[in-house]
Amino acid sequence: MHELGIVFHMIDLLEEVGRENRLTSIERVTLRLGEVTGVVPHLLDDCWRWAADRTELLRGAELEVVDVPAVTVCNACGKTYATIEHGKVCPHCGSGDTELLQGLEIEVESVAGA
Repeated sequence: MHELGIVFHMIDLLEEVGRENRLTSIERVTLRLGEVTGVVPHLLDDCWRWAADRTELLRGAELEVVDVPAVTVCNACGKTYATIEHGKVCPHCGSGDTELLQGLEIEVESVAGA
């Protein structure tokens, strides 16, 4: 379960942000989570609640997850498409010369604190 490791890393980052900004509490954290990260959202929520409530700064903080769809670009024809639906082969021209543009993000987008 790498969700717990992700949460521990987030907490370290958020505690640093809290110190730098002299926050006494964080009420909400918004996380951008890519569709192909392999992170299971309900497990992430469970890990967040368990770990965040054990810190003074994050006790009771809400975790809001913003889903980022996976999008791939074809280097041959330049078109983009939904990665999950079509995989690595471009549905427009059949080329396998493709690159993932988005969908692997695990990024703290915003922090609301006091």
